[in-house]
Amino acid sequence: QVQLVESGGGLVQPGGSLRLSCAASGSAFSNYDMDWYRQAPGKQRELVARITRVGSTNYADSVKGRFTISRDNAKNTVYLEMNSLKPEDTAVYYCHADHPLTILNYWGQGTQVTVSS
Repeated sequence: QVQLVESGGGLVQPGGSLRLSCAASGSAFSNYDMDWYRQAPGKQRELVARITRVGSTNYADSVKGRFTISRDNAKNTVYLEMNSLKPEDTAVYYCHADHPLTILNYWGQGTQVTVSS
């Protein structure tokens, strides 16, 4: 069992930055691939960024070059650094833990990010 708690969301102006954090507790954090998803009103939840157990990363095309995902296994935390934010980045951002060798996966409760002037 893994519990995930996101933080760091808020209101930011276009062009601004935010850093999201996702603190994990429970089973061995380092065994999980970690994702950030987002869901905007009226849209499907979409994968924003992933970092694997070994540190490989990939990003949605819409955020490449602006967002950076990282993890600190000693702190059981995954981060999403978001720069050059755009109004279309407005969404609820969710942290997701995915065990690559089983069907186990867990979701956080989400944190709201609003990009508006």
